[in-house]
Amino acid sequence: MVAEPQRWLVTGGAGFIGSHLVEALLGAGRCVRVLDNFATARRETLERLVRPEWRARFALVEGDVRDEATCRACCDGMDVVLHQAALGSVPRSLRDPRATHAVNVDGFVHVALAARDAGVRALVYASSSSVYGDATALPQREAHLGRPLSPYAASKRAMEIYAQVYHRSFGLPTIGLRYFNVVGRRQDPEGPYAAVVPRFIAALLRGEAPVIYGDGATSRDFCPVANVVQANLAAAAAPEAAVGQIFNIALGRSTTLLELFAMLRDIAVRHGVPCAGIEPRFTDFRPGDLRHSRASIAAATERLGYAPATTLEDALEDAVRHALATSG
Repeated sequence: MVAEPQRWLVTGGAGFIGSHLVEALLGAGRCVRVLDNFATARRETLERLVRPEWRARFALVEGDVRDEATCRACCDGMDVVLHQAALGSVPRSLRDPRATHAVNVDGFVHVALAARDAGVRALVYASSSSVYGDATALPQREAHLGRPLSPYAASKRAMEIYAQVYHRSFGLPTIGLRYFNVVGRRQDPEGPYAAVVPRFIAALLRGEAPVIYGDGATSRDFCPVANVVQANLAAAAAPEAAVGQIFNIALGRSTTLLELFAMLRDIAVRHGVPCAGIEPRFTDFRPGDLRHSRASIAAATERLGYAPATTLEDALEDAVRHALATSG
């Protein structure tokens, strides 16, 4: 019997998704090393979630995936690498495409080659539904891609290509996870590139009308972060037949931005927030944004055993409760 992997590296482990992975791994008794430069994350996130009884199994390296030596040092001795480090956001990539490429593409190459040389058992990396670009067929299936609509989308597609080539050329055991719109507690509502759910929640708690880009009919396959954690752990233990492949990670259903807003407003009202009369404000569509997304999760279900157990409603409830508990 092959022993369970005990030593895990989580790049970007202080971020939204990364911190949930760290919490789950430490809670399961694993040894976890985090690599993060805190450019888009906060050190306090890790300080709050790493319990005293977990600290002997936890190590933090403040560093950057753009530095090859740092990547090599962090991968050394690891069994599994969960690569979450990235510069997200379509608007950010349009504003600064070089930085997006340097972190998302060059950084991935550094991590992947370091993982190869360290002999890791699995490299699971975060891709994005943005790679579907202008493809209009729904649900989106892994083999049917369109043209990328932003430098961010191009950088994620480049990661996928490198990963599959490195698997074929070097035998690197990679699995790519195409995240759709991940939601849950601890998403940052601040800054120009904040995700839609924390922005909506923050506006409602302030008694303000949140901004919707476009007409509100834009739809997304919102995926609770708990399901993303489950997908990463399943991918790290995937059978050989799944290695080298890429899988959609989502719920397999669409929700419009107007529906999302109504759900969040109803949840906030139930928790005593006086926002029942608030309606959103509409502004121009953002360049590079997809109009609709809905994933087929059949491949992940069949080959990884992915079984999303957390509903969107539960994830939004958790996000609102967390925002209320930490506001003020």
